[in-house]
Amino acid sequence: MESEIEALRRELREAKAENARLRERNESHVHAPTGAERTSAAGTDLLFTAAEKTRMPQIVTDPNLPDNPIVFANRAFQDLCGYGAEDLIGKNCRFLQGPDTDPADVAKVRDAIAARRDVVVEILNYHRDGTPFRNELYVSPVYDPDGSLRYFFASQLDVTRFRTEEERLAESEARYQALFEAVDAGFCIVEMRYDAEGRAVDYRFVEVNPAFERHTGLHGATGRWVRDLVPDLERQWFDTYGEVAMTGRSVRFESGAVSLGRWFDVHALRIGDLARRRVAILFNDITDRRRLEDHLQASARDRTEERDMLLRASRDLFVVCGMDGLFRSGNETWATMLGWAPSDIVGARFDHFVHPDDREAARRAFERVIAGEVLDDVDVRVQTKDGAYRWVSWNAIPRDDHFYAAGRDITERKALEDQLRQSQKLEAVGQLTGGVAHDFNNLLTVIKSSTDLLKRPNLAEERRTRYIGAISDTVARAAKLTAQLLAFARRQALQPEVFDVGRGVGSVADMVRTLTGARIQVDTVVEPCRDAQGRVHPCLIDADPSQFDTALVNMVVNARDAMEGEGRLTIRVRPVERVPAARAHPARYGDFVAVSITDTGAGIPQDILDRIFEPFFTTKGVGQGTGLGLSQVFGFAKQSGGEVVAESEVGRGTTFTLYLPQATGNAPAVDEQPEPEMLADGHGTGVLLVEDNHEVGAFAAQALTELGYETVWATDAEKALTELAVTPNRFEIVFSDVVMPGMNGIELAEKIRQQMPDMPVVLASGYSHVLAEHGTHGFELLRKPYSVADLSRILRVAVERRTMSIRR
Repeated sequence: MESEIEALRRELREAKAENARLRERNESHVHAPTGAERTSAAGTDLLFTAAEKTRMPQIVTDPNLPDNPIVFANRAFQDLCGYGAEDLIGKNCRFLQGPDTDPADVAKVRDAIAARRDVVVEILNYHRDGTPFRNELYVSPVYDPDGSLRYFFASQLDVTRFRTEEERLAESEARYQALFEAVDAGFCIVEMRYDAEGRAVDYRFVEVNPAFERHTGLHGATGRWVRDLVPDLERQWFDTYGEVAMTGRSVRFESGAVSLGRWFDVHALRIGDLARRRVAILFNDITDRRRLEDHLQASARDRTEERDMLLRASRDLFVVCGMDGLFRSGNETWATMLGWAPSDIVGARFDHFVHPDDREAARRAFERVIAGEVLDDVDVRVQTKDGAYRWVSWNAIPRDDHFYAAGRDITERKALEDQLRQSQKLEAVGQLTGGVAHDFNNLLTVIKSSTDLLKRPNLAEERRTRYIGAISDTVARAAKLTAQLLAFARRQALQPEVFDVGRGVGSVADMVRTLTGARIQVDTVVEPCRDAQGRVHPCLIDADPSQFDTALVNMVVNARDAMEGEGRLTIRVRPVERVPAARAHPARYGDFVAVSITDTGAGIPQDILDRIFEPFFTTKGVGQGTGLGLSQVFGFAKQSGGEVVAESEVGRGTTFTLYLPQATGNAPAVDEQPEPEMLADGHGTGVLLVEDNHEVGAFAAQALTELGYETVWATDAEKALTELAVTPNRFEIVFSDVVMPGMNGIELAEKIRQQMPDMPVVLASGYSHVLAEHGTHGFELLRKPYSVADLSRILRVAVERRTMSIRR
C-alpha cells in the first residue's frame, strides 16, 4: 500500500516538473482566454495541453477574474468529482467542499493563493453524488514573462482509499497495542539464531508485553538474547522454537522451566517468512495449577488407597460397572459372600449372576441408572458359585461413563419378612376359623341330608335330581371357600399383577359376610374410574392379589371386633386424586384408588390411633389377637407404593382407607371356567393315571373307565415311568396328582416332557406348596375337588391339542 502512494506522489512531482518546463516554454504565448474561449483554452495553450494529457486530476484557475474561477479541468478531474466541464468552468472550486471539510485546510489554500506561493494540503471534497473523497492537493502559481500572476495550476491525488486503509491500520494497531498491553498472558516476539549445522542456539527478544515480566521475572528483555538473561535455560526451548521458525508449524504444549522454577502453558507460531526467523509466543504461568494438580493427584492416590482398604474391609458387595452394562471391577466380598473371585465378575453383564425371575427388575433398574438416577434398595437374588442364591439389596450412583453399586446381603431379613407375612396371613385365617367352621357345618349338613334322602327306596326321579343338584352346588361352595382359605395361608413370594380392585373386593365378599356374622350388615359400593375423556373403566392397581385380600380381611376383622358382632359395615371403592398427609408424610397428588372400610363401632381413642399399625400392638386380651393384622395392612400399603389412613371418632365408628396407585394398561383377562360339557366318550384312549391316594385313585380309575378310557393306575411316579418305558405307545395322555411321596407330579411331568415331548400331561391338585412357589410349569391343571364332567373336559381338550400338534 505505501509503495502505491509513493508512486502516485512521484507521478505528481514529475507532472509538476513537466508543467514547470511547459510553463517556461510557453510564457511568451500565455494569454487570458475570454469567456467564449474557456472551454477550449487547452487547445491554444501548451500548459493546458499537457494537463489534458496526464491521467492525474488537474485544474487551472484564473486569479485575475472575480472569485478565482476554474478556467480549465481535465478529463481525470471530471471523472474524480463527477462533474462535467460545463459544470466546473467559471466556478470557484469551493463548491466541491462540504460541511465536513476542515476550515483549516481551506484556509491554507486561500492563504497560499493570496500570497501567490505553492501549497500542498489534504482536503476533503464531495463527489457529485454526495460521497466524500480526500485529495492531496498541490497548488502552484503560473506567471507571465513580465512577472504578473497569470494562473493557479492545481494537481490532485485521490488518497481516499489509502487514508481509509491507513485509518484501519492505525485502528488495528491501536487495538493490538491495547491488547498487547492489557492481556494477562505473557507475549513476546523472538528472533532465532542458528549455528552452522542449523541448530537453534539462541533467540533475541524483539518485543515483550508487560505481562511477560510478571510471568517470567525477566526485566528489560527487549533487544536482549535469552542466553544473557537465562544462561542455563533448558535445551528443549531452543529446539521447540527453532522447529517452529524453520517449519512454520505452530505448537501448543505445557512445560517447566527448571531454571526459572516455573511451569508454562505455551502457544508458539511463526510470523513472517522463513528468512525473518521470528516466532510469536503466547504463554501463561500455570505453576500454581500444576502444584495443585500434583497435590490433588497425591490426595487422589491417598483416597484410592483408603477406598481400597475400606472396600477390602467392607462386608458389602462393591462393583464398578460401565454404562454398557459390563462389570469393570469388584471387591473381595464377592468371594467371601458368594464365592466368586473379583476376576470372575470382570467383563460379565450386570444381570449375569441375577436369578432369572429377577432379571426384568434388574433391567429396569439399569435403565434408570444409565438415565442418571440414583438407585436405592433394589432387591434381587444373586447366584453363588455353588449354584444357590442370596438376596442382595443394591444401591447405585451414576458417574460419567460408569456407575458404582454396593450390595448388602439381606437373605436373613427376607426370611424374617416372609415369616412375618406368613404370621400375618395366619392371623387372618385364625380370625376366619370360627365362621368357616360354621359354614362348613352348614354345607356338610346339606350334603349329609341329601345323601340320606337319596338312599330311600322308590325315590321319585324329580326328587333324586333335586338332591343331587343340592349336593353338587354345596360341593362347589365348599370348594370355593377352601380355595380362598388356601390363598390366604399359602407360603409364596410376592407376585404383583394388575387387577381390578372392584372385582377383587367382590371375590371376597362372601367370605367377608361369613367372617362378620349375620348380625352385621355388609354393604359394598364400587365406583368406576374415568379416563381423561371421561370414559368409564375399572379401577386397576398393580399389587399382590393375595396380600390385597389379606389386608381386606384384616381390616374387616378389626371392624367386626369394634362393633362387638352387631352393626353396619361398608366397603367402598372409589377413585381419588389425593392421598392426605399421614404420619409426618406430606400429601400426595395423582391417580389413586381408595378402598375404605367403615364401621359403626365404638371408635378408637386418639392416643391409640397413632399406634394401631405397629407390629404386635393390640388392645385385645391375651389369646384374642397377636397385633399383626393391621401391621400387615400397613406393610402392604407401603410395599405397593400407597398409604393407609385411619379416621375415628369415639362412639361413632372408624374408617380405614387403603390408598393404592392406579395402574395403567389393562388387567389380564379373567379366566372364566366354561360350563362343563356333556360327558364325552373316551373312545378307548389310553390314560396313565398316577395317584397315591387309594380312595381318590379308585374313584378316578372308575370314572375314566365309565367315560370310555383305557386306564392304567400307577400309585407313584417311579411306577408311572416304568409303565411308560415298557409300553410307551399304549398311552395318549398322563393324568397325575401333584403331591405324592418321593417324586412329585411336577417333577414327573418334567421328566415325561424330556423323554416324550408330544405326550400331554394333566395335573390335579387341591393345594400344593410346589404350585404356590413355582406355578404349573406350563402343564394343564385340574383343581380338586373336581367333577367327572371337569375331568372329561380337560382330558378331551388335552388329547385334541396333541392331535392337532401332530398333524402340523
